[in-house]
Amino acid sequence: MSKIKVGIIGVGSISNEHIKAYQKNENVELYAFCDINEEQLNMMGDKYGVDRRFTDMNDMLALEEIDAVSVCTWNSAHAPCTIAALNAGKHVLCEKPMATSKEEAEKMKEAAEKNGKLLMIGFVRRFGNDCAILKDFIEKDYFGDLYYSKATYLRRKGSPGGWFGNKELSGGGPLIDLGVHVIDLVRYLMGKPKPISVYGATFNKLGDRSHIKDKAGYSSSGKSDEDVFNVEDLATGMIRFDNGAVLQVEASFSLNLKQDKGEIELFGEKSGAKLSPELELYSEENGYMTNVTLTTPTALSFDNLFANEINHFVSCVTDDTTCISTAQDGIEIMAILDALYESAKTGHEVVIK
Repeated sequence: MSKIKVGIIGVGSISNEHIKAYQKNENVELYAFCDINEEQLNMMGDKYGVDRRFTDMNDMLALEEIDAVSVCTWNSAHAPCTIAALNAGKHVLCEKPMATSKEEAEKMKEAAEKNGKLLMIGFVRRFGNDCAILKDFIEKDYFGDLYYSKATYLRRKGSPGGWFGNKELSGGGPLIDLGVHVIDLVRYLMGKPKPISVYGATFNKLGDRSHIKDKAGYSSSGKSDEDVFNVEDLATGMIRFDNGAVLQVEASFSLNLKQDKGEIELFGEKSGAKLSPELELYSEENGYMTNVTLTTPTALSFDNLFANEINHFVSCVTDDTTCISTAQDGIEIMAILDALYESAKTGHEVVIK
């Protein structure tokens, strides 16, 4: 089988994960890079040995030999770049969040359907070993009916800087950047129920904490001293689904807590689980309450996380494998995010139609 040729639109920080994963896949030729920042473009081109470099995505997309692209831009460019690539006849893997609104996401899906091309959304947590282990238990009916869940992604000082704090480019703060990961992971594990209503709140009390001397754990490749921060620093909300289940979510860039926290909790009729980061199971046996810790490693491993995602995308393109991270999934998540921000703005519950 001949290799598929892949281009990257947006060669900032997250693109490194896509690029390294593509390089490991024997069915891929990493073919071209595109970025509006020529200095960043040339640095990445030199780093990965890619000579075809473009500052205009339309010039790159005009290359008929390119089969697929990864869209790794800032959030507000996801929709226009994805739609342009689909209209140019390319398959697309678009980083999360799918867009900055449900309306944009729906237009992206329409473009994929019109052109008969794959649009996969980069919900990378679906491809983790921790997700696979939990799904194994769920599919064996270990938990019974999963009716309540909690998803937490909190940073004490974790604003990446750069475009992440600029609402015009990002669409929001930690909710759309971090919360999207755990909201999607929990919904996926619970069988992808349809969201019907939300109640949310957002705060900007601490900002990006740029005055704090300690370094943040993750920084945007475009971070500078002139960065704008006009997004929320904390978001919280409750999501109701059509099967009666409820998800409580918290996400922050800045919060006065002891240490960063990332965990999910699932509560079922038979058993419960906590992933923080190792998996713990809570149940009952022979009339006694039991806590179970697995002997196999269960904490999320980043070693093959993006490789699993990229390999799945390539397989969908080359072998017609059924995609497990679809455009419709992205639309459902955007509906939740839109509604949470609207609820935070109005102070009222928002019904999702």
